[in-house]
Amino acid sequence: MDPRSRRHRPLVLPVAAALLALAALAGCGSSGDGGSAPANDHLSTDAGKGDGKGGPRTPSPAPTPSKVLLPTGPKAELKLARSTKAGPIMVTSVRGAKSGVTGKVWVWLPPEYSDPKYAAYGFPVVMMYAGGQSNGYNTWTDPQLPIQEADVKLSKQGKAHPFIMIMPVQNFNSHENAALDCSDIPGQPKMGTWMAEDVPDFVKANFRTLRSRDGWGVMGASTGGFCSAKLALQHPDVFKAAIPMDAYFDPDSRLWRGHEADRLANSPNTLIKQGKADISILATAGSGEAYETNLVKTWVKKAVAPVRIEYYELPGGRHYTSDFKKLIPRALTWFTGKLAGPTA
Repeated sequence: MDPRSRRHRPLVLPVAAALLALAALAGCGSSGDGGSAPANDHLSTDAGKGDGKGGPRTPSPAPTPSKVLLPTGPKAELKLARSTKAGPIMVTSVRGAKSGVTGKVWVWLPPEYSDPKYAAYGFPVVMMYAGGQSNGYNTWTDPQLPIQEADVKLSKQGKAHPFIMIMPVQNFNSHENAALDCSDIPGQPKMGTWMAEDVPDFVKANFRTLRSRDGWGVMGASTGGFCSAKLALQHPDVFKAAIPMDAYFDPDSRLWRGHEADRLANSPNTLIKQGKADISILATAGSGEAYETNLVKTWVKKAVAPVRIEYYELPGGRHYTSDFKKLIPRALTWFTGKLAGPTA
């Protein structure tokens, strides 16, 4: 693979293994006692009591909003895409009410989500984007990027939160010159709106999540790294943390022709310098790709507060799926330090 190419395609495409059974998704139940999350913080909504002497009634404190966001519906039809040792990966088609875009979204729920002890808990969410075009697939569902198994192992060790993992497509064709760049390119499908608004709305409609951005992260490798950096910088109200792995930072689709102002407005090279996004970023590169390490280091130096940015260089790393795999434990533990865990 030419390390000087801006847009890299992972070497291995995901394996589609359609199976017959559907996995049961747990609904909301009574309060549990699992984990170390805080207790339910609802306060009484009574109007208050009199002073016992005919005096005025003292109003009770206003109820504290729950940190947990329960599913709002409508419930999506989820089908089994692949079974893993960490549980099923499901898939559905999401039509965005705000964007008008319809695309595939894969979902993985951690085992704790279905545990009765966690029935009243909301879970943090990580949205994950693939390298290459991601036309009809997402490499984070592939056995060669076993991030789900890693999360189960690390959460059992107390090193990572059990995350809900959401893995959308990014394009609807295989032509890199016509990539949608995770953006609302004029005259094209509003992919940026679908990713940053419609997909999170789908997640909130179907799963127990956390109400604030404290429970939302985004990550990706190569092209997916570009997407994760761009989406977090543009939508700090949605995402609190991002991990662009071996990313590039300049939108390069030919669909931007004639729309230079819009292109720059969607460029992480521009967004990182604006000082508008209160987010945390972990940017990675491999030391085996000199061009890439220089590209990422240059971008990191452009960061303006309140952006908080860290750089990690994988020793000997190249722009390969096998090296993205090596970054998985670091990514999960880093997110765990930045995002809230399961909360009741």
